[in-house]
Amino acid sequence: MKQGICLIAMMVLVSGCAGAQWPVFNRPASTDGASADAGVNGSADTQDQVVAPVPPAARTVEQFDTTTEAQRSAASGGGAGGRDLGVTITSLGAPGEPGFWLKTPLVSAPAKGRVVYPQTGKSAQVDLIPIDGPKTAGSRMSLSAMRLIGAPFTGLPEIRVFRIEG
Repeated sequence: MKQGICLIAMMVLVSGCAGAQWPVFNRPASTDGASADAGVNGSADTQDQVVAPVPPAARTVEQFDTTTEAQRSAASGGGAGGRDLGVTITSLGAPGEPGFWLKTPLVSAPAKGRVVYPQTGKSAQVDLIPIDGPKTAGSRMSLSAMRLIGAPFTGLPEIRVFRIEG
């Protein structure tokens, strides 16, 4: 009898949570404190608008990549230059975090940067976001940036990272 009452009480509690808005699941910003609106994603010198958040129902690469053609064009510009920070192995970062960014132990503070994928020769301007770990540890790159440079989402591509000074 006690088990039946406990079961009914739990069902009532769980059913009451069905319509709740859980901020952890609806948060568009990065979970490491970096704003999805920072740097390349919203700077006036490279783009005129903030990258739109990923829709909750996103399922395809095109739905997860909410950057506009103008934003992709601005991020692919800039050509050469910058201080060479080295090479890192990268994986796909959180697809729900929009924009052009690289979370890497190659920087100790947020900075503007550029990544180059030697296999395609393509580069992208990105926000460099520091993460803990030795310089030899891997990095995580946004879906938009990986797509722009032609890097495989399911692989571990080796990319060269540059810090843009100024």
